[in-house]
Amino acid sequence: MRLRPSSIQILFIGIIVLLVVISISVIITDRQPFLIVLCLIATLALIIFSFRFFVDPDRLRARQSERTLRLAAQTLPFMRQGLSIESAQAVCKLLLPATLANAVAITSNEFIMGYAGAEKEDHPIGSPVLTKATLAVLADGQTRVITSQEEIGFPRASTNLQAAIVVPLTVHEAPAGVLKFYYRSPKKIDETQKAMAQGLGALLEMQLQLSDLEHQRGLATQMRLKALQAQVNPHFLFNTINTIASLTRTDPQQARVLLREFAVFYRLTLEGSIDLISLEQEYLQTLRYFGFEVARFGAERISISHDFASGLERILVPAFVLQPLVENAVGHGLRSDQPLHISMCGKVEDGVVKITVKDDGAGMTETAQARMLDPDQEHAGIALRNVNERLRGFFGRQAGLTVQSQLGEGTSVTLTLGLYDQLRMVEDDTSDNR
Repeated sequence: MRLRPSSIQILFIGIIVLLVVISISVIITDRQPFLIVLCLIATLALIIFSFRFFVDPDRLRARQSERTLRLAAQTLPFMRQGLSIESAQAVCKLLLPATLANAVAITSNEFIMGYAGAEKEDHPIGSPVLTKATLAVLADGQTRVITSQEEIGFPRASTNLQAAIVVPLTVHEAPAGVLKFYYRSPKKIDETQKAMAQGLGALLEMQLQLSDLEHQRGLATQMRLKALQAQVNPHFLFNTINTIASLTRTDPQQARVLLREFAVFYRLTLEGSIDLISLEQEYLQTLRYFGFEVARFGAERISISHDFASGLERILVPAFVLQPLVENAVGHGLRSDQPLHISMCGKVEDGVVKITVKDDGAGMTETAQARMLDPDQEHAGIALRNVNERLRGFFGRQAGLTVQSQLGEGTSVTLTLGLYDQLRMVEDDTSDNR
């Protein structure tokens, strides 16, 4: 990195120059040996102190590490999205002015993704990787310090770039690309430049691995949603169609309303999305589902109510998290001898958002309750475990489900999302497909 003199360095240099001038002046005008020796000793002592202060290897390494980390932190917003043309180009532009390199490039395994600096017109974005040095680093994953055009292996000879440092970018032990620093002279490559290049390469590599893990987590969350959608209760589908069919004879108007709602409900359920949606939209989709159950069992047997604290309706949550809880309550809580009431409550406790779905139905034993979220149970609580895993995938390990139930008195399932102040809201730039 370019080392710019600090104000302290300038001050020390100024003092040294001043003492030298005073010494020369004393020699010329006064010629007193005592003053001459005193000025020379002070000058020499200040020079030695300055050298030890500014050229101390440990101090230089610490300053170099600090600059490298600070520079890597500036690349984080770009590399968080993974290795793309946009992120690679942004990182190259960021690194160039902070190094002694005349050009900085990032490539994938196949083509140039970013380039900034000298001879940019000869290295267009998207052109294939052709230099011998880059291909060699991609092949063996070893950093190379190159001090001649021949070693670099440019396709054409007419170039002023005479040296390079080529650092591999490896993700999960597989080559993902390279980070390259080009120089007009091999003399520019010193130990500081090598350490800086390797340090930045290692930090970019780590950011790419974190981005890949984030992507994989998103894919896993999407697959869990697809699995949940695939297990939409076929009995519910069959019963709803039968209910609508019977209403076409007894109440055609209600049958038409239910049919329209049924179409909307299943379109949203089957389309799905890994994007977050507002809690209000998730609640409305849950009400659509519950409307079919009311049509089937009758308003006198099942009912639902809600009480959400003001502002919670704008919170963004994963799709398909409330309906499975209500469906579970109807499927396992409804008794033949008394009506079932389900309540949905959302509140903020000690800054943490919690949503509870509670019923006054059949309840369950302690053994059955313990099995609900047990990953080793293949059939019990599949929907609840699915919701629990997806919540943690979106909000972190502090989020998830808790189940409380007592046989004969009902069941309560609580969703813990996270700190209210840290949750995203509808006003954020988030697309909504529901």
